[in-house]
Amino acid sequence: MSRRACQVTAALTLLAALAVPSAQAGTGPARDISRDTLAADDGWAATNGGTTGGAAADDAHVFTVTDRAGLVRALDGGSATPKIIKIAGTIDANTDDRGRSLDCADYATDGYRTDRYLAAYDPRTWGSAKPSGPQEEARKASAARQAERVELNVGPNTTIVGLGSSAVLKGGSLQVHDADNVIIRNLELRDAHDCFPLWQPNTGGLGDWKTAYDNIWLRGATHVWIDHVTASDKGRPDADEPTRFGRNYLRHDGLLDITNASDLITVSWSRFADHDKAMLIGNGDTATGDRGKLRVTLHHNEFDSVVQRAPRVRFGQVHLYNNRYVVPDDVHDYRYSIGVSTESAVYAENNAFTTPGHIEAADLVKSWNGSALHAKGSLFNGYPVDLLAINNAYNSGSERDLSADVGWVPASHGRVDSAERADHDVERGAGAGRVR
Repeated sequence: MSRRACQVTAALTLLAALAVPSAQAGTGPARDISRDTLAADDGWAATNGGTTGGAAADDAHVFTVTDRAGLVRALDGGSATPKIIKIAGTIDANTDDRGRSLDCADYATDGYRTDRYLAAYDPRTWGSAKPSGPQEEARKASAARQAERVELNVGPNTTIVGLGSSAVLKGGSLQVHDADNVIIRNLELRDAHDCFPLWQPNTGGLGDWKTAYDNIWLRGATHVWIDHVTASDKGRPDADEPTRFGRNYLRHDGLLDITNASDLITVSWSRFADHDKAMLIGNGDTATGDRGKLRVTLHHNEFDSVVQRAPRVRFGQVHLYNNRYVVPDDVHDYRYSIGVSTESAVYAENNAFTTPGHIEAADLVKSWNGSALHAKGSLFNGYPVDLLAINNAYNSGSERDLSADVGWVPASHGRVDSAERADHDVERGAGAGRVR
């Protein structure tokens, strides 16, 4: 092939990668969503000034990125400069500055090896003490090397959008830390895996593995709109990991966690799938600084093959409406969907749940020191159910009955459809690549 032909081929390849395909077949090119702002009535993130992300960015701060190095440059260290970042194709966060793929062995340092770590802290010989010593120090050092690659700090006044229907961030953790006014849309986030899980001997009575990365983590974040994202463990499901010390060797933390007094958040038309702990709102029973914060709207989202935390809430006023929950027929470890915890005030309306026969409506809600849940219009396998009455009738007695009075009524939201209508619409429209 001639040099000129190679140049033409390369140019065509780049154009194909950056092309924005039709939102629906035959309807022409999809519109540019990069300067969209959140509608004035669309949930908590629309209140107190609203959410505009990087819509005010000048042309010099509009970026199209195709690799980790380009994404890091565009994020600009989490600066507050208004910016729009368009992701084209697949970006792998586990790469070096030259784009070479990195695996867990590349991050390991100071003599860390999984077999040595397991031998050092085997409960039969180590006991129940917190891990310490050379292998734990080596694990920490190795984990820090991976964190330097995969933790991506998103600053204020930022919009991140995927181009077309196949934009992917693989292995990365988008972290919105003490930042205001952020939009993340039309992007698939997959497999934010931790190479170096920590063994915690006393967690849950039997011990457990603790992992480090959420696909998206909001900490002290305000005015954030997350829309049409898909988040999953795709490519490395925890279900395929071995059992170590009698517990599943988890590699993933949350798909989307909202903690540390984050506030005024809207999550819409997104898909959370194939995961254990999907979404935590409020990170601890003693985090009293979260009082008056953690105001979150979740609408028209799909939770598919999620074991628990869809979401689990502490302290926050959470409006949960028109969401779709699907538990597959072959599930073996489903625990619950809606978690009601300390001082939470969840207002749930018109959500649809589809489960196999061995899962009952009483399994959908779980309470830990919760006091209230407003739930109406729920659909369970096609039939209307009163989740609050069922929870109170069938709870084990270890938790008090929940009141229907959560102390507030949502005021900022779009039309609330029937659960049946929402179930249909969300199945067709939620997730990355489906913005209309």
